[in-house]
Amino acid sequence: MTLQSRTPSPFRAPSRRNVVRGALGVGAAALAAPVLTACGGGPAADPKTVTFGSNGADATPKKAYAGVTGAFTKDSGLKVKTNTVDHDTFQKSISNYLQGTPDDVFTWFAGYRMQFFAKKGLAHPVDDVWDKIGSGFSDAAKQLSKGQDGKYYFVPLYNYPWAVFYRKSVFQERGYQPPATWSAFTALAKQMKKDGLSPIASGYGGGDSWSILGAFDYLNLRANGYDFHMSLMRGEVSWTDKRTSRTLDLWREIAPYYQEGAGGRSWQDAAQSLLDKKSGMAVIGLFLGQQVTDESLRDDIDFFPFPTIDPSFGQDTVEAPTDGFMLSRKPKNLDGSNKLLEFLGSAKAENLYMGVDPSNVAVNSGADTSKYNALQKKSAELISSAKHITQFADRDSDPGFISTVVLPGLTQWLGHPDDGSALLKKIESQRSRFFTA
Repeated sequence: MTLQSRTPSPFRAPSRRNVVRGALGVGAAALAAPVLTACGGGPAADPKTVTFGSNGADATPKKAYAGVTGAFTKDSGLKVKTNTVDHDTFQKSISNYLQGTPDDVFTWFAGYRMQFFAKKGLAHPVDDVWDKIGSGFSDAAKQLSKGQDGKYYFVPLYNYPWAVFYRKSVFQERGYQPPATWSAFTALAKQMKKDGLSPIASGYGGGDSWSILGAFDYLNLRANGYDFHMSLMRGEVSWTDKRTSRTLDLWREIAPYYQEGAGGRSWQDAAQSLLDKKSGMAVIGLFLGQQVTDESLRDDIDFFPFPTIDPSFGQDTVEAPTDGFMLSRKPKNLDGSNKLLEFLGSAKAENLYMGVDPSNVAVNSGADTSKYNALQKKSAELISSAKHITQFADRDSDPGFISTVVLPGLTQWLGHPDDGSALLKKIESQRSRFFTA
């Protein structure tokens, strides 16, 4: 397994599906009384203890976090009191949790998701931590860890890229070459269809509608660039902008090459069709590898970056959802919390975590990659070479807007793609409900 599992476990599957479902917009504070509560004490909390709120309830991440916090205790002499809650509950309760008496340090997501709580004053800046760990991270990782005020609020642990995956043997047998440009990509899809393959594996049925966002993001990023894409995600520009129309025009070009019946298929079934050589390509995350149990088959999987559309933007942006840690607004043990975050941001901590849970890619440039499989190594190279890193639409935008407006519209449109003007007008009519100046 190479990345976050999409099976129905309390930690892994919700990392995508429940990010969409757990709408944490302005209305999130209206959630019912949270199950997630702090495990720390009151004002007289033990100065030798740091409390840690974790969403890693599944056996593997729970064991990995225990190993990391245990090593920190051994190095620092500080005890870490961990409050573990299942991933879904953690996300649905976090707004109330942070407004109550949260743990000192807690697990969360980079980018917009972090910035939302930082802007609300529900997180403490960690610039002092970054003064010590900054040399271990790329500029793109630093960018993802800053709030809108320019201060740091996040310490990354791992990420994983989205790309276009394929089987090496299929390409070799049929003489296909990984395309670098849009024209080559569409030509390859056309040839695959002629050869009797489903060119692009796809499954967005039921709770898997989130999976189409990878294609939308990359089309928009490659055609219009990082700045426009992020402005669109943050509600700063109109969805009826001609650049968004251009994104749908491009999507309509490849829609005929999508696997038939995608709206009634899970992403796992779509991924399996790629592994079974019934489909030629899949726009998906590295978690595709969870479908593989035979290591010889894993060795036959490869990927290429989503192709260039506008040469001025090239392939400078990579979708790589990033998970890590934040500091609550009033930590009971600020000094100890900063020390824990410094450790969590170290190559040593990432090595310890990946040693237990090798389903992700370490973010710290000093992490040991010698035990990575080929896909992990290539993933790390792809991410480290990126000028910009995006988090996926449901993490870079208001999740309520994505889950209740954008996703239903895009999935319906993808079933019968037209010029998209009606869809974009409908999405635009709802933008002001979620974003204010």
